[in-house]
Amino acid sequence: MSLRFEPLSRRLRPAVLLVGCALGLSGCGYRLAPRGTGLPEGVMAVCAPIFANETAEPALETLFTRYLRQELTQVGRLGGGSIPCDARVEGTVVAVWSSPTLVERFFRVYATVRLRLTREGQQAQETVVSGTEDYLPGSGDILEAESNRQAALDRLAQVLMRDGFDRLASTW
Repeated sequence: MSLRFEPLSRRLRPAVLLVGCALGLSGCGYRLAPRGTGLPEGVMAVCAPIFANETAEPALETLFTRYLRQELTQVGRLGGGSIPCDARVEGTVVAVWSSPTLVERFFRVYATVRLRLTREGQQAQETVVSGTEDYLPGSGDILEAESNRQAALDRLAQVLMRDGFDRLASTW
């Protein structure tokens, strides 16, 4: 009598389930909670006007504003237009630059953004988020290199605004 061979994923499923249950019951600190639960009491809508741009890079303010608004939309708290705002997040793109990395053929783009939450005209919270994103310069074509850099900036803006929103929401 021979044992039937089962794929690895099927053989590991009970072990993964057991480890997951053990972690869930152990009180390890991890929990599933909906995003946006950290909003201050009474805040139903948050406005996010276009960011300021203190860099020489054009149009960065719209890129970062778009991703912050996306975060607010995902938690159902974006205000403006017909929805009155209880609070406001103002942002400033403070710095952006690119440089080669130590790893051959890679470049890195850096960005720093300051976010301020104001409520009833008074600053309630401020945070600064910074980060990096690597990209390939391309095969020598300047348009390809700039396209890769812009794509890296887009990815970086999305990550930084998610981090910035989470920082503000966790300290409200």
